[in-house]
Amino acid sequence: MSEKGCNCNCAQNREEQFKELSPVLEQYAKVPGSLITILQKTQDIYGYLSKDAINYISEVTGIKPAKIYGVATFYAQFRLKPIGKYLIMLCQGTACHVNGSEMIEEAVCEYLEIKDGETTKDGIFTLNNVACLGCCSLAPVMMVKSAEGDETYGSLTKDSVKKILTEIRERA
Repeated sequence: MSEKGCNCNCAQNREEQFKELSPVLEQYAKVPGSLITILQKTQDIYGYLSKDAINYISEVTGIKPAKIYGVATFYAQFRLKPIGKYLIMLCQGTACHVNGSEMIEEAVCEYLEIKDGETTKDGIFTLNNVACLGCCSLAPVMMVKSAEGDETYGSLTKDSVKKILTEIRERA
């Protein structure tokens, strides 16, 4: 049955579903050029940009979903899929590359059985390669983001990265 034909109050349900997003949209929906800010704040709230969230933003702002998807897929900072409890951001910048970031990525991928952009089957880890974390003196380096905060680990080796991931998994 279509939304028009259902007996529920779908608009009210959607407003309830996105109540945390309402203050953001109240502040930015009518501000020209604020789509990136809206998407950043949406991702901060929900962890990623779901299809439902994009459609809701479209309804409230009047921006077509295709344009929102275009922006969300153009910028690497945006995610269209849920991420794990811990987001591993592995630096691939020049200093890290020269100091063995490819070897560290190989160790992470082998240990967690995932590739860049994937989440472990248990939903604990997601791996994202990033251009630079700005910690060049610690190369190779990774940052692990979670609800508890961000942790940065530097001077990584294959053994140290496996030890770090084991410790994180044990407290998860």
